[in-house]
Amino acid sequence: MKKILLLALLLPFFFSGFAQEIKRYNPDTIKTITLDTTVNITARRLSVETFIDAVVSDTSFYRAFQQMKRFGFIAENRVFTYDKKNKVNGRIYRRIQHNQKAPKMVYLAKEDEGKIYKKNGKYQLYTLEMFDYIFLNAYKSEFSDAAFAGKAGDKGSIGSYKDKLKTLIFSPGRPVKGLPFIGNKTEIFTPNMRQYYDYSFFSSTYLDSIPVYKFKVLVKPDLSSWTKDGLMIKELTTIFDKRNFEILGRYVDMKYSNLLFNFDVQMNIEMSYFGDEKLPSKISYQGDWNVPLKKEERASVLILHKNYKIE
Repeated sequence: MKKILLLALLLPFFFSGFAQEIKRYNPDTIKTITLDTTVNITARRLSVETFIDAVVSDTSFYRAFQQMKRFGFIAENRVFTYDKKNKVNGRIYRRIQHNQKAPKMVYLAKEDEGKIYKKNGKYQLYTLEMFDYIFLNAYKSEFSDAAFAGKAGDKGSIGSYKDKLKTLIFSPGRPVKGLPFIGNKTEIFTPNMRQYYDYSFFSSTYLDSIPVYKFKVLVKPDLSSWTKDGLMIKELTTIFDKRNFEILGRYVDMKYSNLLFNFDVQMNIEMSYFGDEKLPSKISYQGDWNVPLKKEERASVLILHKNYKIE
């Protein structure tokens, strides 16, 4: 049964560390989108193929993360870990001022609760280490190209899996090589995989004012349970700015189980415009992982970026 994670009373979250907590929900934060009644196709001839090509070839989404290093900004990070009954057993809150000049990171607030870290200072949960490497960036002095392009020289199996996760987030639809039983399951746009998915697009409004297209890839509802269980990506929703056809948001719902491991993960990433620059503004995640020789991991993460400025 899908766990439910609810970002309740989000506004007070901005001002108090653990005053509110993240409860389990499906973080489809593209709820900030309002669907229009019709699709206006005047500036561009659109089809499902148009959106598939754009998803596979787009680099603007990845580039927005690279551009963060040019700005100072404030990041608010909230992390919750859960026990088997989905009760919170660990919490992290960080409010960080990221600067272009030294010091690169200034902690404006820092709160921990529960068993979060090992004796060596690393995270107890591999999930948090992975997420930290890609988004939170606590172990680096700045957001660099290396952190997102796989140039940091991170060797070994952990580094390899981090790079594979980055491929899945920033280049969905492409194969992820080196993951047993999973590599080709991410190729949801191949002729063979298309028989299992519905592809649709809508005209929408994002953040009350930005005209966008919402492109949704969803597992067909009439498939057998056995077939559905074999499909790793259950949903991939992408938001395109109508004005330049760049990606403003991405939501992915993944679930898979085999003899080696099982996971159930939902992640959403949203961009906003700060002046003329498109930059990450919100990242939410909830996931359960169970791999051999490790405890089952359950965690949720909310990251908010704001007050971007060139110093």
